[in-house]
Amino acid sequence: MTELSSLVPTTEELVRLRAVASGNDTPDLIIRGGLVQSPGTEEWLERDVVISGRHIATLTPWGHMPEAHREIDASGSYVVPGFIDAHLHIEYTNLTPGELAHLSVPRGTTTVLVDPNGAANVWGADGMDFMLSTRTPLHIFQQVSPTTPGAPHLELGGAVIPEETVRARLWDDVTATLGETNPFDYSERSTGRFREALAARRRMTGHTAAQTHESLWGYLAAGISDDHNASTVDEVLERTRLGAMITIMASSLTDNTLPLFADLEAIAPALRSLCFCADDKHALDLSAEGHIDHHIRQAIRFGVDPQLAYRMATTQPAHYYRLDQVLGILAPSRLADVQIIPDLAEVRPSHVIVAGQLQGHDGAPLFTNTDDIPAWTLDTVHLPAELPADIFALAAPEGAQRVSVRAMEMYNGYFKREFEASLEVVDGRVVSDAETDVLKIAVVDRHHGTAETGIGFVRGFGLTRGAVAITMNCPNMNIAVVGADDASMLMAVEELGRMGGGFVTVADGEVVGRVPLPVGGMMSAEPWQQTAAALAEGHAATAALGCRIPSPYIILSFVGLYVVPDLGLTERGLIDAATQSFVDVLLPGPAGACGHTHPPHDEAHT
Repeated sequence: MTELSSLVPTTEELVRLRAVASGNDTPDLIIRGGLVQSPGTEEWLERDVVISGRHIATLTPWGHMPEAHREIDASGSYVVPGFIDAHLHIEYTNLTPGELAHLSVPRGTTTVLVDPNGAANVWGADGMDFMLSTRTPLHIFQQVSPTTPGAPHLELGGAVIPEETVRARLWDDVTATLGETNPFDYSERSTGRFREALAARRRMTGHTAAQTHESLWGYLAAGISDDHNASTVDEVLERTRLGAMITIMASSLTDNTLPLFADLEAIAPALRSLCFCADDKHALDLSAEGHIDHHIRQAIRFGVDPQLAYRMATTQPAHYYRLDQVLGILAPSRLADVQIIPDLAEVRPSHVIVAGQLQGHDGAPLFTNTDDIPAWTLDTVHLPAELPADIFALAAPEGAQRVSVRAMEMYNGYFKREFEASLEVVDGRVVSDAETDVLKIAVVDRHHGTAETGIGFVRGFGLTRGAVAITMNCPNMNIAVVGADDASMLMAVEELGRMGGGFVTVADGEVVGRVPLPVGGMMSAEPWQQTAAALAEGHAATAALGCRIPSPYIILSFVGLYVVPDLGLTERGLIDAATQSFVDVLLPGPAGACGHTHPPHDEAHT
């Protein structure tokens, strides 16, 4: 666990730093002959980086200090700080923290700000700590997750973390921000949480998806201070004008670097209020595209000055999230998180140094992942011994041959547009229509063994047959399943139970794609290479069934998200995101048509 104070030099380290900087002691390491990113003047300086232990002692003109215990020749290359990911859910990489480090640190990302909302919903506070802990050289700071559960009146959810625990964590030394919150929640509880974050001098991570005018203004008025959902230049400018830091997302859901940097002239006024995040990016995309290095390549490709592009990945997030006394700049007393970049546009470090130690060389890690996977993180999928055969049945009004349903259409990654669809009734039950790509989707409780199930319909997956199921419905980490027929959906869910969690694709009575994720039903216990390969195979199997979505498993994770317009789905039923209330699946909406296949807990949920 990365406590900020633990990265600050001790008194003994400061004594030696001053001795080294003043020429009275020998440096442990000098990085010689490179062009060093200036901490304040946006220049490339002809300087040597002089390091004592974990920290930078000083920057000197080339060759000023004659000797050191170790030297690295950076001639012809550029020297920059380690990259910072300003908002990441490690669970959605499908890797444990140590395996993420194995993949990302050699590519230059040495610090991540982590919102462990998935882990919190599965394991409670212990899960949050698990996601913040690693023996590897990756700095992990906490974005305190408040979504446990986010809306008790809308979801059964998983683990429950008391409000006093959430607020106390805002004062922890490992905490950088309050995690993502619901923009539609105006409750006294959430408002008090915002006030606590302000008092603790923590930034607040925004989730302003598609919000405009009063909805946006009311959210930011609570003190929300950044946003990773801005996907258009107009959204970036409006939020920047209101004082927000824009964290440009390049995830497996959508890559906002493309629309934002493509119109460089328009976005230019906001360039010094930008930083980067991966948000939700699985291991396959991380390995193929890169982590924060991908953002920098994209920015430079579209014409952003390299100096500024690298500042977006280092200095700007460090300043904004109040980490700059320790991280994000190459300056005296700061942690020696340093990388050598031979080609600014390629962004492929030859050397990655973390806290004064060489940890990556030419894209390969120089450390091992020795993190433990505790037994309590396994076996977290709890279903009845036998699921009801009609668990996904949605009864139609008596005598009906077709019905109208309230459905959602996927666009721009995880956004859902509400529309009305006409579906056939077979044996008194509403069925999917693969020809028009209106498929049944369901969320199933996997925490409490109830199999409580909410049902809806979705367009965008394109399955012509079979089903896809996951144990990562956001944010509560329940089972989500989409399919062309109920039997395939049931088979997929049963396979998830046998696996202990993960991703499954089935067709024609067979499992054709499988990604085991036994750690909380979210993460693999295998090296990242194996996880990436399993994802590639699962994606290919799903594509063979007609699916047009490149990353179907992670997109399915967010169909249920009820804080993103227009609709969401939990195990309790279909939800209107704007009103945060249940709505009927069947139209015009006969009583009791929420899409449940099991009795709700009380009348308020029907």
